[in-house]
Amino acid sequence: MSASRHQTASNVTDVPVLPLRDMVVYPQGVHPLFVGTERSIRALEAAMAGDKQVLLVAKRDPACEDPTEDDLFALGTVSTILQLLKLPDGTVKVLVEGGRRARSQEMDGSGDHLRATVELIDEPKLAAREAEGLVRSVMTQFEST
Repeated sequence: MSASRHQTASNVTDVPVLPLRDMVVYPQGVHPLFVGTERSIRALEAAMAGDKQVLLVAKRDPACEDPTEDDLFALGTVSTILQLLKLPDGTVKVLVEGGRRARSQEMDGSGDHLRATVELIDEPKLAAREAEGLVRSVMTQFEST
């Protein structure tokens, strides 16, 4: 890997955390999510009151209802809330767009929702020919399974 392709990190920031069950959101992906736990709903409300940014991270154990830092993966995606709709049953439907990958440096669960200090990770830049080759390789593997 050339030096220009190494991932670098920058922009340490503090964001609300939304733990995900059995799901990973990648940069540029747009996903609807249904949120039912009070703590996660409060994290969404905090994000909406601010810059609409939230860290989406997968839980290590999907059955864990009240995760702590040890129950979550350190890598996630800082995402933008595009739309939030409170449903009659008390759950929330939220549409998010994945932004940048991020690594949690520290989580704080002392408030009414999880917050994380994150370090944003810059994606490696690929030359067009290299990207095309990788896409062909992945497509070949996908089609052969």
